Amino acid sequence: MLSGMRPTGKLHLGNYMGALYNWVRLQREYECYFFIADWHALTTDYADTSQVKSNTREVALDFLAAGLDPENCVLFVQSEVKQHAELHLLLSMIIALSWLERVPSFKDQQEQLKDKDLATYGFLGYPLLQSADILIYQADFVPVGQDQVAHVELTREVARRFNFLYPKDPIVRAAPVRGVTRDQIREMAEEPDYLRFYPGGDPSLGLNYREGISDEMLWSKESIVLPEPKVLLTPSPKLPGTDGRKMSKSYGNTILLTDPEPVIRQKLKPMVTDPARVRRTDPGNPEVCPVFDLHKVFSNAETQQMAREGCTTAGIGCIECKSWVADAIVAEVTPIQERRSKYENDPSLVQGILESGRKRATARAEQTMQEVRAAMGLSEHLVDATR
Repeated sequence: MLSGMRPTGKLHLGNYMGALYNWVRLQREYECYFFIADWHALTTDYADTSQVKSNTREVALDFLAAGLDPENCVLFVQSEVKQHAELHLLLSMIIALSWLERVPSFKDQQEQLKDKDLATYGFLGYPLLQSADILIYQADFVPVGQDQVAHVELTREVARRFNFLYPKDPIVRAAPVRGVTRDQIREMAEEPDYLRFYPGGDPSLGLNYREGISDEMLWSKESIVLPEPKVLLTPSPKLPGTDGRKMSKSYGNTILLTDPEPVIRQKLKPMVTDPARVRRTDPGNPEVCPVFDLHKVFSNAETQQMAREGCTTAGIGCIECKSWVADAIVAEVTPIQERRSKYENDPSLVQGILESGRKRATARAEQTMQEVRAAMGLSEHLVDATR
C-alpha cells in the first residue's frame, strides 16, 4: 500500500484526520510505503522553491509525531528515489493527452490557482507522476478519500495500457495486435465507451486486442508487469476551518498540529457558529454549526451530547461550547507534540529514518523497473544489446 503528501509545511488537523490518522492504523495491517511528494510540490510552486527543503523536514517531523513508525512502514522523500522519475518518463510515452485533460482536478486546480501560471507540462502530467508513484511499488491498495478516486482510476487505466503493450509472457507478446482505426472508433462510440469495452486500448491508436489471446491469458499474473491498484476508501470526516470552510492553508483557517494550547483556544474563539444564535438566549442547531462538526471528530459521546443539548436549549453559549471542543483538540495533539519534540531535538535520528526508507524504497522500486525495462525491451547495459 502506498500514499504520499505534498510538503506544504507544518500539517494541520485536516491533514491529520484526512490522511495521517488512517495511515497510522493501516501501517499495522499492510506493507506500507509513505512518502513526502516534493516533486509534486513543484508542479504548482515551481517559481519559488526556497521552502521545499524546510517544508519537507516539517512534514517528516509531523509524520513521525503522528505515529508513523519506521519499524512498521517505509518513510522516504520522493525525489530521493530516482526510479519514480524514470517510470514517469516511460509511461508518458504511451499515454494520450486526453487521459490527463479529463482528470477532474486538472481544471479544478486551474480555477482555484488563477494567480499561478499552470500552463506547464509538469502540471498537466502530475496525475501521471502520481500513477508512477503508485505503480513503481506494484501497490495493491491506495488509501484515498472520495475526491481522489479519479486519480486511482487513471492509474488503473495506465497499468492496463502498459500491460497490454508490454506483456511479460512471450506468447502474449508475440501475438499480433488487431483493432480498428481512430476514425472507426469515433463512428462507433465515444472514447470512454471504447475504453470500457477494450480496457487495453488507446482510442488515439485504435489498439484493442491481441489475436488468439484470451482475456484470462492477457491479464494473468504471469503476463502483467504493473498490477492495477484498488481503491481503499478511508474515513475522511468533515473538518471545517475556523471560518467554516474546509480547513486549508490557502484559506488561512487552520489549526496546526504544532499549535500550543493558548493558540488553539485563541483560534477557536472567533470561529463561526450557527448564524441563528444571534443572542446568548437563542437556541441553535448543532447540525449547521461548524464547531459541532469539530465535536463530532474530537469529543467523546458524553461531551457531544452535552454540547447538543446545551445548544438546542440555549443552556450554554457558544464560548463554552468552543472551550469544550478546545479541550478535546488539545488532548488529541498533546501526545503528538510530545513525540515531535523528541525528533526535533535529534535531527540525525530523522535523517537516519529517511535514509533507511530511501534505501528500502529504492530497492523495491528498482525491482519493478527491472521488470519494466525488460518488458519494454530496453537494455540494462549497452554491452547486452550488442550480443
